[in-house]
Amino acid sequence: MEKLSPAEARRIALAAQGFGGPRPEKVTAARWLRTIDRLSLHQIDSVNVLVRAHYLPAFSRLGPYDRSLIDTAAWGRRKQRRLFEYWAHEASLLPLALHPLLRWRMARAERGEAGWKGLRLFARERRAEAEALLERIRAEGPSAASDLEEKRGRSGWWQWGDAKQALEWLFWTGRITTATRRGSFERVYDLSERVIPAEIRALPTPNEKEAQRALIERAARALGVATEAELRDYVRLGPHEARAAIESLVEAGALAPVEVPGWARLAWLHRDARRPRRIYARSLLAPFDPLVWERSRTLRLFDFHYRIEIYTPAAKRQHGYYVLPFLLGDRLVGRLDLKADRQAARLLVHAVHLEPHAPHDAMDAMAEELAAMARWLGLADVVMPSKPVRRSTG
Repeated sequence: MEKLSPAEARRIALAAQGFGGPRPEKVTAARWLRTIDRLSLHQIDSVNVLVRAHYLPAFSRLGPYDRSLIDTAAWGRRKQRRLFEYWAHEASLLPLALHPLLRWRMARAERGEAGWKGLRLFARERRAEAEALLERIRAEGPSAASDLEEKRGRSGWWQWGDAKQALEWLFWTGRITTATRRGSFERVYDLSERVIPAEIRALPTPNEKEAQRALIERAARALGVATEAELRDYVRLGPHEARAAIESLVEAGALAPVEVPGWARLAWLHRDARRPRRIYARSLLAPFDPLVWERSRTLRLFDFHYRIEIYTPAAKRQHGYYVLPFLLGDRLVGRLDLKADRQAARLLVHAVHLEPHAPHDAMDAMAEELAAMARWLGLADVVMPSKPVRRSTG
């Protein structure tokens, strides 16, 4: 069995995620689409203290680009659509080519076998409520939950009203999808046949095992080298499903087992994984970037303990509210607590924390990347703290 050093595994992972190459002078739609196809998804998050998370992975890899590329591909006119929303890792934007690979999950939701437990009632005793809402959308056109709620109280499951719960179950089943997003980022639903292009809906539906194998293969390609748990986490498969898919991919020669010192479990290397000897990267990473969203993997690859502290009381936060790790070369060398002050056109850097191994030029590299981010976000100035905090080796 092949053995990879931790540094080799780290460089393979970074290359698989699209880091290390030169950034383009201009990000075209084709170049951006190749990036999301490489990753297979952008996780959606509504927090807008800096910029919504699904816009950041492309910036991290390509540099400044036109965010309308995502808006048009995800929520534009039907002929312009290249992405759709569905549950993959979490709520995600995915290339339309993945739609057939997730129909098995939609079918399970239809039967009440997938989706959050509180929503599964709509597959059985509350189905009539959902069907009634579906008919309203069919007759009245795209609608948000706020358009359909008769009572806007907060007594429902997860503080959702009945209409929102029914709509989310219908979303899980694939019978409706996101037509657009309103300014508040509220989801507007419509029938899938009025949103998903006909040529995508006409694609054959693979069986569950074939689809799960294809999803694991995409995860392996995006991660480069990964454990079984990391592969299944990428697309949220169960252990049995992921194990069967991995075994099939090993038999086909798409995956090979490898050992990495310090990794407690066996890892799997994708046959097309690049093995660069060096990685040159300089990137700010969203908290929900696929490079760092699996926190135990981030710790193993980078010796970087990372937690998002949005839901931590302010007095107990260690690094800040919306903290982005900073990638320099092939290491995570620091973290920055950022906020876009749109009214004053300033990018506020509330705090900078450096890792013990951060090189002497780390702050210069951060300053350059922050300046690029500010220009990308239409902000005139970057406001830095008086000095960074360097984490002790202890």
